[in-house]
Amino acid sequence: MKRKLIAAIGVAGMLVSIAACGSDDKSSSSKDPKDRKEDLTVWLMGEAQSTWPELVKDVNAEFKKKYPNVKVKVQYQGWADKVKKLDTSLGGDKFPDVVELGNTETMQYILNGALGEIDTAKYENSDTWIKGLKDTCSYEGKIYCVPYYASARLAVYNKDMLKAGTGSDTLPQDEASFLKAMDKVQAELAKKDKRASSLYYPGRYWYAAMSYVAAEGGQIAKYDEGAKEWKATLSTPEAQKGIQDFVDLVKKYNKADQTKDEQDHANVMANEKAAVIYGQAWEAGSVTGGDNGNPKLEGKIATAGMPGPNGKALPSFIGGSDLATISKSKVQDLGQEWISLFTNAKSMDVLASKNILPNNEKQLEPLKAKPETAAIANAVPDAWFTPIAPGWASIEKEEILENMLLKILKGTSVADAAKKADSEIDALINKKA
Repeated sequence: MKRKLIAAIGVAGMLVSIAACGSDDKSSSSKDPKDRKEDLTVWLMGEAQSTWPELVKDVNAEFKKKYPNVKVKVQYQGWADKVKKLDTSLGGDKFPDVVELGNTETMQYILNGALGEIDTAKYENSDTWIKGLKDTCSYEGKIYCVPYYASARLAVYNKDMLKAGTGSDTLPQDEASFLKAMDKVQAELAKKDKRASSLYYPGRYWYAAMSYVAAEGGQIAKYDEGAKEWKATLSTPEAQKGIQDFVDLVKKYNKADQTKDEQDHANVMANEKAAVIYGQAWEAGSVTGGDNGNPKLEGKIATAGMPGPNGKALPSFIGGSDLATISKSKVQDLGQEWISLFTNAKSMDVLASKNILPNNEKQLEPLKAKPETAAIANAVPDAWFTPIAPGWASIEKEEILENMLLKILKGTSVADAAKKADSEIDALINKKA
């Protein structure tokens, strides 16, 4: 699940560079582990540093027992600029050996030849990996990455703000009651801060918008078996209804800049400018901890399912992260061993203890009954995903959806904006690379 894909170096140049460098060094991999003296550079996203740093530490310690002279260099990245940095590094000779990728990012790197193929037999629980994550690592019968953790979006809310407006700190689970609660909370917030939002939906938050599309029975695109190609479907009545649902909520409840995306919505909540956001489960921790968190809100931030239209929970995007080795790394074997340790059952238990969804169905099951994780864990089986099509890996896809939402917010009709988006998606989605 991850943002933002920024324009980067040309695919052709990347392919030439990757092809020229080859794969892991066979002579090194045949050495005794104690004789290995290479460096292994691992790029992880900031969540690992802020929310499960002990897992990184323990895995590095376990790895060092077998490879005492290999230096593991873990470097933490931010979602906003990771893709640009990675693409730039792949065009040169200083690149990570292991990289964490959001599950919407993997296909572009598989198609570019940037990722090394993996043998699933080397990975614990690979027979029960969550399908939505495994699919994003798969292409033409081969696997190019390892599921790391799953996620689904849910309501993250400030209990004190909710209680001040409604008298209860329990989030209603049907949409009509939920929106009535948001009206009451908004009225209470307005007494002190007219820029604070009861329900903070940024206008360019296309993941949220497409959840409303899914709730109304629509989808971004559908595979046409007869034509043997994908066709965009945002112009269908169902999709248009979902888009309108989302835009209406943005206009009514977002009292700040409606043209922003969701990159900093946890910070907005940390600054007590939002009572409810729709985010990843780990973002509840970001509200109170990390570099931008507000420790004064500790114990005041809770999560629940997000109520959706038609008497059902809002369908969630199946988000998450995968881990991959870089195909031109000379230490792919070391990278795969490190990933194996970082994603085994013991490691997944650490994530599960922090209410993060593990990478496999077996360890996910207990979280479906745990009060803190039931909403998000049960959202995984019915979650939606973006089209699993080569062209969807293009960096332009987010701009198409975001621009559609911005146009509607500025006055373009949903029908006209959706029609234009469909045309742009059709031109993009069936490209092979």
